[in-house]
Formats: sequence, C-alpha cells, structure tokens
Amino acid sequence: METANKTLNYKNYIGGQWVESSSGKTFDNTNPANFEEVIGAFPLATPDDTRRAIEAARNALEGWSNTPGPNRGMILDRASQLLDARKDEIAAALTREEGKTLSEAKGEVMRARDIFRYFSGEGWRIGGQTIPGNTGKELLYTRREALGVIAIITPWNFPIAIPAWKIAPALIYGNTVVFKPASFAPHTALLLTEVLEEAGLPPGVFNFVTGSGREVGDVLASSPHINGLSFTGSTTVGTGIYTQAIKNLTRVQLEMGGKNPLLVLNDADLALATNLTVAGGFGLTGQACTATSRVIVEAGIADDFAKAISESAKKLVVGDGLKSGVQMGPAVSRDQLETDLKYIKIGQEQGAQMLAGGGQSADGGYYVAPTVFDRVEPGMTIAQEEIFGPVISLIRAKDFEDALEKANTIGFGLSAGIVTNDLKKAFNFANRIEAGVVKVNEPTTGLALQAPFGGFKNSSANTFKEQGQAAIEFYTRLKTIYVSHG
Repeated sequence: METANKTLNYKNYIGGQWVESSSGKTFDNTNPANFEEVIGAFPLATPDDTRRAIEAARNALEGWSNTPGPNRGMILDRASQLLDARKDEIAAALTREEGKTLSEAKGEVMRARDIFRYFSGEGWRIGGQTIPGNTGKELLYTRREALGVIAIITPWNFPIAIPAWKIAPALIYGNTVVFKPASFAPHTALLLTEVLEEAGLPPGVFNFVTGSGREVGDVLASSPHINGLSFTGSTTVGTGIYTQAIKNLTRVQLEMGGKNPLLVLNDADLALATNLTVAGGFGLTGQACTATSRVIVEAGIADDFAKAISESAKKLVVGDGLKSGVQMGPAVSRDQLETDLKYIKIGQEQGAQMLAGGGQSADGGYYVAPTVFDRVEPGMTIAQEEIFGPVISLIRAKDFEDALEKANTIGFGLSAGIVTNDLKKAFNFANRIEAGVVKVNEPTTGLALQAPFGGFKNSSANTFKEQGQAAIEFYTRLKTIYVSHG
C-alpha cells in the first residue's frame, strides 16, 4: 500500500547518502502481532534507484578492494561492537516487525554480532597458496581477489542473521554490496545499515535499497554490472533469479526451501524427541527454512510420541513476542497466515488426523495455533510442500529403513535430523540422508556460524556453501601467477 506523510519515514542508503525513492512512493511496514500498528514507511525504490546503487558500488570497488584486509577487518570488528551495544534496541525492533519472541530476536542479533566478529579476523588470514613450479627458477602461486559488486537479497524470517552471514564475508574479501531486504522486515535491515555506516565503511561500499522484488530484484538479477548474487528465499523465486543472472554469467548462490525430516527411532528418549520437535517445528513460529516439518516415527514409539507432541503443542503460549511468557509469535503477515490455514485445511481434506491446533489462536494479530497432524502419508500435500508455518506432520514408519526411505522421498534436501541412542544407525543415517545439514539428537534448526551451510536438491543451486571458511569460495576469485626468475 502506498502512503505519504507518515510520522516515521525511512530512506534508502546509496553512495553514502540517505535518499528517498526517486518516485516519492513508499510502503507501510506493520507489526504482525498488532497489524494496526504501523512501524514506518519505507521507500519503493525504482529501477533507476537500483541502478544508481549498483553504480555507487562499482565506483567504490577499486578503493575498497585495495584496502588492506586488516583495515577492512577493523571496520567489521567495530560493527560487531556496535551491534553488541545496540542489541536490545535492535532485538525489540526485530520482534516488532517480524513477530518472533524477544528471546529469539536477541539470539539472532547476537549471532549477527558474532558473525561480524568472526569475519573481521579473515582480514588477517585471506591469502593464496605457493605451488611447486615446473622449473627450478619459477615462482608459482595463487592469490584471492574480490569477486566485484555483490547483490544480496534476503528473506524476512531472519532479518539480521541472514544478511550478516552474506554481508560480512562479502565486505571482508573486498567486495562492494547492494543489499535488498525483504519488504516484511526492512526496519531491522535499516538498523544494520546504520551500524555499518557508523562503523566507518567508505561511501558506496555498502548500499541499501527497499522495494518490490519485481522493481528492485529484477534489476539486480539481470544487471551485467553485478558480479555475484546471493539469495535466500523460496525455490520459485530463486530459480527465477538464477535464470536471469545466468544470461550475464553472474555467479549465483542460492539457499531456498526445505521440508525437513526428523526421524524418531524406537530407542529414542521420548522427552528429548518431543523437545527437539517443539523447538524445531514451533520455534520461530515454524518460519525457518530448516524447521522440522516432517517427523518420521518408528511404529514402536509412535503412539506415545504422538500423544506427547500434541500435548506439548496445546500448552504453548502464543502471542505478542514482546510480552513476557510468550513462547511463539504470530505469522509474519496476513498472506502467511492464510497460507498456513490453507495447508491445515488441505491436510484435513486429504485424511490426515489433526491432533492439535488447526486455526487462528488469537485476535488482533496474525496468530495461528501450533498444529500437529498424525497418520500423514508421504505423498500428501502437507508432507511434500513447504508450509513455512507451525505445522508438523507425523509420518509412521515400520523400521529404520522405511523411515530413511520416506525421509528421502522429497524434492528438498536442506536439513535433517535423527533421535536415537544407536550409534550405528546414527552414522548410517548421516551417510545416506539426502540433506546438506545433518543433526543427531539436535533440532533441525540452529547452525554453527563457523561451519558450511547449504542444501541439496531443490534447496539450493548445488554450487556454493555459505558461512565459515566455505564463504571465501563464493566471494572471491582465484588467480594463478607464474614468475620466472631465471
């Protein structure tokens, strides 16, 4: 919705300046826990605005890429310190616009802080390799160079952590950035932009534009002046971006959907399995690409587990994430709420047995009750399509082999977990599951920032991993140099 003359009117950040959209148009950002509360109005950037941001990044590239790595690292370390100082403020803003609980938001902000701290150290470590030459009088070596101008397009569900784990490596390796956050969570992204500006990034090194995917995202994906594009979001949008970007041979990194299984074997600790399922399936309102959405349970423990998880779901306190005692916040938007309710209806129509939840849980916000389905067949819609909400499907299996087969019968392959005390089966599962992230006796959600992250099959482009030391492969290019000194 377009709006004007709001109390809080925010701006884009291009070339070191805070600027309005050239069209003068804005969109409202509202609180999903109280949709009558308008957080502020954000610019609807135009294609021309986006092209100006790309040009600013191009102009800043040479100076930034030639800045010594330790100097770049000092700026990222300063950003980490500023995030720490502002963590309570940013966490409250994150909860207000995205909906997750305040404790979840604080954890996310601290993760962003740690990501910038981690990558600040890369400024002292980035380098190449010396290789034995073909003659005795030849120096043969490699060096890492910045890829160039990086477009970063992020989703709303982790509005500071996901931008951080893309922006930090992009900057430390000498790239410049054009950043487009999701329109459901632009305020948290703007606060991160303020932090980077205050940390001392030179003008043009980092640019922030808000607006529609069609107006802004398409320009970024199709521009011949973008050297790399990192995207996290739906598989449909991601494949569309890839199709546009590949025409210019732009390097693309995609992290997309998931339909993540958790196997619960007969020997599993029932309380642990229940807690892991609640954390993975209902934590973050189920709005995580790594969320537990399919729980594949061996027959011997299935009845007891179904009872335990349904009772736990009914006890969860749903409400405004800023309020004390709330355990699960709202869906991020009316569209997401309607999507959740649509899939719940489909599950009922296709014959799944609903044990808990099934509808809206409160008025005034986009609240949906934590929902558990039992007797779900692997081919049912709710077992195949990503819902991105607090809906868990219990699928019963005869034994371990049957459970593993059902886990792999899916087009996604992002995260997968198993709950068992059988070490042999745990490693068997880890070796044979078709997923990029494997958890044993841990929730399918939650990642170590120093470890590679990425999925298989339709969950990614099956190319570059994110986070940790793996990030260097996407954000740099490798040059091989021969020097004869004979």
